[in-house]
Amino acid sequence: MTLNYQFERRYTGPIEAVIMDWAGTTVDFGSMAPIRAFQRLFAEEGVPISEAEARGPMGTEKREHIRQLCAHPRIRDAWQEAKGALPSEADIDRMYDDFVPLQIDAIAQTADLIPGLIDALEWMRSNRIRIGGNTGYAASMIEGLLARAAEQGYAPDSNVCATEVPKGRPYPHMTLKNAMDLGVQHLCACVKIDDTLTGIEEGLNAGMWTIGVAVSGNEVGMSLDEWLALSEAEQEVRRAGAYQRMAASGAHYVIDSIADVVPCLEEIAARLAMGEKP
Repeated sequence: MTLNYQFERRYTGPIEAVIMDWAGTTVDFGSMAPIRAFQRLFAEEGVPISEAEARGPMGTEKREHIRQLCAHPRIRDAWQEAKGALPSEADIDRMYDDFVPLQIDAIAQTADLIPGLIDALEWMRSNRIRIGGNTGYAASMIEGLLARAAEQGYAPDSNVCATEVPKGRPYPHMTLKNAMDLGVQHLCACVKIDDTLTGIEEGLNAGMWTIGVAVSGNEVGMSLDEWLALSEAEQEVRRAGAYQRMAASGAHYVIDSIADVVPCLEEIAARLAMGEKP
């Protein structure tokens, strides 16, 4: 007798791990540190760039970020006009070396935890969820950030930098290393939280649930004071655009900031219990 059925194994356990980006997601409301450093870097080269241009490749490894900025048509043309030649690989290498101290300095000035993170961490810990962090920063850039975050109560069980894996975002290598470090058994039981579109793609490529952070990160791109200074109507316009871009990236959920994450995690846990997958 022919069997006309196909059987599929379903995971119905709890969330095993939450893996979060750093700037714009857990620290540095508005993800300001990279922007300040990139703008200063290009200004010192005599090729000033706008904040919008600097934010374009956000989430990628920082050398790759510089490479993509140099390939931007407006910036490339301005570079050629200023220097008489297109940016070369040697220029990119030199700029990256110059960028590292600029970035370390900027990170040190913007390492405050985003409001609501500590409450979210307490919920995760109470539900025995392992906590990972990853970032497009190089390992050499974040020693001070890790120390400052720990002073404020945030020390992830695993942290991975883009320079510690073969390829940075949108490849899933960082989240997969986090998962291995954390002893995760089921990738479908992991959640990636990120404020960049490429970070959401990273989580999706790893087979994880994804939560996009729209307001506190790169998509709105304003410090907390700047955000609070806006009228409600202005906030709603900026929020709506950020939510739309995050949703279009494939994020399973979109929130304003990490302060709003617990209801999403509760819903993911319920969906897992019913056998749903990302």
